[in-house]
Amino acid sequence: MRFTSMSIRSVTLAAAMLAIGAAAHANLTIPTNALVANSVQAFSTEATDAFAAGGVNIAALGNATNPSEGSYSFPITSISIGSGLKIAGGQASGSALQLTRQAKGAGTVGVTIANFTINYNTKQVLADTTPLGGTTTKQAPLYNFNTATPLGIKYKFPLSITAHEVLDQLTLTPEMNATMKSALKLTAALAAALDSITTFGTLTQDILVAFRPKPVSAKAYVPAP
Repeated sequence: MRFTSMSIRSVTLAAAMLAIGAAAHANLTIPTNALVANSVQAFSTEATDAFAAGGVNIAALGNATNPSEGSYSFPITSISIGSGLKIAGGQASGSALQLTRQAKGAGTVGVTIANFTINYNTKQVLADTTPLGGTTTKQAPLYNFNTATPLGIKYKFPLSITAHEVLDQLTLTPEMNATMKSALKLTAALAAALDSITTFGTLTQDILVAFRPKPVSAKAYVPAP
């Protein structure tokens, strides 16, 4: 297996930064698509129940996988380091979820959310959002979140570095609430069910400074026309 010198330098830099707790520059983006780094969304029971009641199906596309019912894993393709060695953001480029349902008189309707970004400054998850047959809105606000377990970095001799974080209380932004109602053509009853969801679950980030068997693509996911 071969890795570019750029990838190796990036991983070495990330390990060094996390290990020694100092950085020379702010606003530094580090590629992590060669590392064992994943973000997992576990939908809440109320969200999955509402999807089932509305006949909404969820498909993992691109780099995304569906390791268990109601849970979706997205490889973290890059992280952004801000001042004071704080992580300002993380991106899962190339991953997507497509939500579809059969609407009376309209056939298959739905929306694709892709290329997820966690913005720690605004406490929001962003995503490229595309209604079926519609136009993509780049990095639209998807969820607001609360930090349940702050990012914890562990270092073990000689060079084992891991990071773990849990974000909870995922709530739809007003923009995404409106998009889902429109794109999924929800009836008044189904729209009310969407509004009643208090949380869409959790996002858990786990990073291990070790190589994947094969780096994942960091190319942005683009829905089929």
